[in-house]
Amino acid sequence: MQTVIVAIPDDAVRQRISEQVASLPGFRLVARTRTLMDTYNEIETRAPNVILIAESLSAMPEFEVMRALFVALDVRWLVVTSSPAASRAMQTAAAKSDLFALAHDSSLAQLEQQLHSVTRSQAMPMKAPDAEASSTPMARIDRIILIGSSTGGVDALLAILRDFPADCPPTVIVQHTGVGFGVSLAALLDRQCRASVRLVTEPTALRRGAILIGAGVKAHLQMAPGRVAQVELGDSAPVSGHVPSVDVFFESAAPFAGRVSAALLTGMGRDGATGLKTLRDAGAHTIAQDQTTSVVFGMPRAAIELGAANEVLPLDSIAGALLQSSPRRPLMERRA
Repeated sequence: MQTVIVAIPDDAVRQRISEQVASLPGFRLVARTRTLMDTYNEIETRAPNVILIAESLSAMPEFEVMRALFVALDVRWLVVTSSPAASRAMQTAAAKSDLFALAHDSSLAQLEQQLHSVTRSQAMPMKAPDAEASSTPMARIDRIILIGSSTGGVDALLAILRDFPADCPPTVIVQHTGVGFGVSLAALLDRQCRASVRLVTEPTALRRGAILIGAGVKAHLQMAPGRVAQVELGDSAPVSGHVPSVDVFFESAAPFAGRVSAALLTGMGRDGATGLKTLRDAGAHTIAQDQTTSVVFGMPRAAIELGAANEVLPLDSIAGALLQSSPRRPLMERRA
């Protein structure tokens, strides 16, 4: 039995398609949702086989997090469009991707055909809790990894962090995403990574095997001053157009630059370019993602133009470069 979630804001369309799904043999409707956040929560809870999602929801910036969850759980999806013409256009544009489209007024037979074309046998299992994530921290930190990302960053982060070992160096990430999606993103990354991933919502000490992420919170991440390596939450006024801002975080880490390896990934705009330059000037090892592998080359391009990057690398080389950089001086780590 294939399980299905229908995620459509329009009440009439959602009701009609839900009734169609419920009438099909071999398919079971398990949830109906109106918003992207409600849909995400239902997917995490029910791990369905397929999602029927409105085109309006799939066009939201936060859908990037949703799409990564689909991939992680092997959930298939159909985008419900406003018309057959829109469906054909979307399908043509995505001919080489995993995107399928269906007009909202398609017949029952068309719906059944599309559902059979995308569904698979069962949901993939979730990651089991990693015992390494709660191990006692080491007395000293020899390296800190910092990452900033925006549009296209969720997939990029998954690609990089999957290569990190369970006892990776302390890592802090600022990812632009919608308010409220930070918890979902942290959970998604934690499910896919050997190291522990945690959303920063309060002052948090850095430690090996722990990846901290600032996303969807209404405050900037900042490295605390002094010898103790700790991330805190600061002001909430936008900087470089964002809260949290990559620039703010990178610049706050300048006093620790001798132990920092930092990467600026795919994203629109310039956030992070100035901060990466500050880190490089202070002695950090800095990396910008190359144009070929960036979904949007704005942020890395700005950093390269500023001379902020020691290296410009394709996505599949960034994890190794971050992990292999040579630290210069010790940094005390706070005890648990």
